[in-house]
Amino acid sequence: MKHFFNRKDSIVTEALDGFLATAGSGTLARLDGYPEIKVVLRADWDKAKVSVVSGGGAGHEPSHAGFVGAGMLTAAVSGEIFASPSVEAVLAAIRATTGPAGCLLIVKNYTGDRLNFGLAAEKARAEGFAVDMVIVGDDIALPEIAQPRGVAGTLFVHKIAGHLAESGHDLASVAAAARAAAKDIVSLGISLSSCSIPGQTHEDRFGAGDGELGLGIHGEPGVERITLQSASALVAIMADRLAARLDAGSRYALLINNLGSVPPLEMSLIANAVLASPLAKAVKLTIGPGHLMTALNMNGFSLSLIRLEAEREAALLAPVGPHAWLPASPVRPPVVVATAQPAGRDIAKAASRDAGAERLIAAVCEKLISLEEALNGLDAKAGDGDTGSTVATGARSVLDRVDTLPLADKAATLATIGDTLGTSMGGSSGVLLSIFFTAAAQSLNGGAPLSKALLAGLDRMTFYGGAKLGDRTMVDALEPALKALDTNGLEAAASAARSGAQATAAMQKAKAGRSAYIGRQLDIADPGAFAVAEAFAAVVAMFAPA
Repeated sequence: MKHFFNRKDSIVTEALDGFLATAGSGTLARLDGYPEIKVVLRADWDKAKVSVVSGGGAGHEPSHAGFVGAGMLTAAVSGEIFASPSVEAVLAAIRATTGPAGCLLIVKNYTGDRLNFGLAAEKARAEGFAVDMVIVGDDIALPEIAQPRGVAGTLFVHKIAGHLAESGHDLASVAAAARAAAKDIVSLGISLSSCSIPGQTHEDRFGAGDGELGLGIHGEPGVERITLQSASALVAIMADRLAARLDAGSRYALLINNLGSVPPLEMSLIANAVLASPLAKAVKLTIGPGHLMTALNMNGFSLSLIRLEAEREAALLAPVGPHAWLPASPVRPPVVVATAQPAGRDIAKAASRDAGAERLIAAVCEKLISLEEALNGLDAKAGDGDTGSTVATGARSVLDRVDTLPLADKAATLATIGDTLGTSMGGSSGVLLSIFFTAAAQSLNGGAPLSKALLAGLDRMTFYGGAKLGDRTMVDALEPALKALDTNGLEAAASAARSGAQATAAMQKAKAGRSAYIGRQLDIADPGAFAVAEAFAAVVAMFAPA
């Protein structure tokens, strides 16, 4: 695995310096004794209040330094990557932040953290500080284990304790509320890859078609290997195990945590799956999805729930200073606003049948769908590898709607296909093809023959899109094909499309489209031109004698 870093031994300190330089609030600072003492703390702290201190190994960002600020942590103590901070670092944080009101330490249930924070607490008490410690063990992956791991649910305790401390509660009440909250939290994680540590050799233990359920936040193996399946199916497995630990009739807050490298698009999809599962019946508030307690670049997520009662709900909803915290939100269904329709005309055409047109459309669509992987492979060498998926999506949309098309009216059919591609296909290809079919429909409606109407559609497409013959786009296959269709018929058109697509492989450099951003000759056919050629070939094959 590749990583951005300078020296292995300075990754954490450089990262903390970067965090402090860009935090923007001016209320955060670090203790001296750097780099051995890695403590981020509030520079504006009032020692008349209970300080709330947490921390652990680095690699879980934005935890823990990202949650230092008004309404949450008073200080965060960092160790090296996945390594507990030293006793002296924890003790330094206690001394720097604790006044007569005392200090609460919030510790995840890992041996190193328990020992180092625990010894620091004992030493601080010997110096006269009032210190209490709450241990969080929210992971339910191993239900029979006596000491469950502390994972992302710990953040609920940070938020609740931080709110109460900021509000002026005494140490006993802050600690009691934190301890009670910790007992009412359950968490479970899943990942499709293990994480890799900068500067260390990485060997992924995962297979191509599996993941792990119940793995820890340091890359330690999960409790079971699980076959890769749909997001909804994976969420359902997690939801069942979490639901078994919930109190019937109680309401919960749900934290949806990105363990590192899951794209935001997929995290939102996961959130939707969770809120469509039976687990959602118990959920009143959501936090996330987002990066809250990560495991470096682990490609996974975790779900944490805490049972709500009035004081906890108020604490979770209270605003805080740290930007890394994601505000709790009530669960609401999506708001749907009706689309405005053009005034003065009915844009819909009644469905009508034409067996020949239907076979033609089906042949082209099925051919394009079958090329999805091949086109993606071509595009991966020149763009973002999605041309095949984009084209297949458009083809499926048209095929799915073929029974609703006004097939007896060619102009209306072209216009409807244009509308369908513009809505469903996405990307520049969808818009360009929508322009092509829409303009062709208008020309056909005006009395032009089909071949001339298609050329009119091409003219509008190239006008708006900017591409011309020789620019290494689908135009290089489409233009010669449509000109040949107008003069010499279908077989000549298919031959011209194939020749045009092949010619794109020898073009020195693309001048339009995604390939224009590649500053070299590609030696492969343009995927859009290739798709056009294959579409014409499919039409010819349909009319070929059996």
